[in-house]
Amino acid sequence: MLVLVLIKATEASEAGKMPSQEARDAMERFNEKLLDAGIRRMAAGLKPSAEGKRLVSDGHAVSIVDGPFLEREHLVSGFWLWEVHNTAEAMAWAAQCPNPMEGAYEIELRPLYGASDLGEGAG
Repeated sequence: MLVLVLIKATEASEAGKMPSQEARDAMERFNEKLLDAGIRRMAAGLKPSAEGKRLVSDGHAVSIVDGPFLEREHLVSGFWLWEVHNTAEAMAWAAQCPNPMEGAYEIELRPLYGASDLGEGAG
């Protein structure tokens, strides 16, 4: 199963502060473990929401909203795409993740839909 692993934004990541060298080194080692285990399919860090844009639609009209976006608890500062056997395996790997920034952090796991989720003839 594919799982999108979201690193939630922090005050520091939204300010554009880069992690310490120690944190970057720890994350590099963790990424190597993911690659060696054949789990990591993709990974990237995201620039602060101040550099982002949102397309917003009411179902008819479309507008563009420039960042920064104020609801930091809903923002993402980085992600992985992992291929794992099940959610428990993904959680076990996520629990090994080093702290990406100084202070508290949050990681969200979101399974992707697969062909079997979409019904017969999907794919």
